Amino acid sequence: MFGTREREVLWELVGLLYSLNIEIVRVYSDDNFAYHDIIPKNVLQTGKRNTQKIERKHLTFRTRLKRLARKTICYSKSVEMHTILFGLLINVIEFERKLF
Repeated sequence: MFGTREREVLWELVGLLYSLNIEIVRVYSDDNFAYHDIIPKNVLQTGKRNTQKIERKHLTFRTRLKRLARKTICYSKSVEMHTILFGLLINVIEFERKLF
């Protein structure tokens, strides 16, 4: 999900997860106000320890997909292209799936 860190984007993400019948078990947050209003207290965990691991993973994604970091030769304006490439990256790195 791409967007700012505001309630509207979080509502959209939560709605998308529920529409896919995905149960939200745990959410790590940096104490953003929007999370406290939308995510149940028994699911929400705030603190630096968990968010640092997530931020490290996001930095790895950005360095592997330079098109998200800055305008280079491979930069794309298409949200669809970003979605496809992010999906491929997650499948290969996180789930160790082979493309071919």
